[in-house]
Amino acid sequence: MTDDSLRIREGVVRGSAIRFGFDGRQIEGYEGESVAAALWAAGIRGWTSDHAEGPPSRTVFCAMGTCQQCALWIEGVRVEACCTPVRAGLDVRTRR
Repeated sequence: MTDDSLRIREGVVRGSAIRFGFDGRQIEGYEGESVAAALWAAGIRGWTSDHAEGPPSRTVFCAMGTCQQCALWIEGVRVEACCTPVRAGLDVRTRR
């Protein structure tokens, strides 16, 4: 499920469309977006934390790297998705 209406269109110069992995799925984003923005635009609003099971317990909250609520395992390192630029082939996971 994607919602391209969430992406800003007019007047924005954006990079090329790319694909990256999120827990074994392929997600489309654009160069220059953060991982969090690409996930949000792809309809992914939340995920479980590294040690939790059940319904999503994490999401984008502050969107500026302060709260760590959007932390994911990106290329094997736990970092904030809102501050990490998306790039082709990136490996993003909810668990180590």
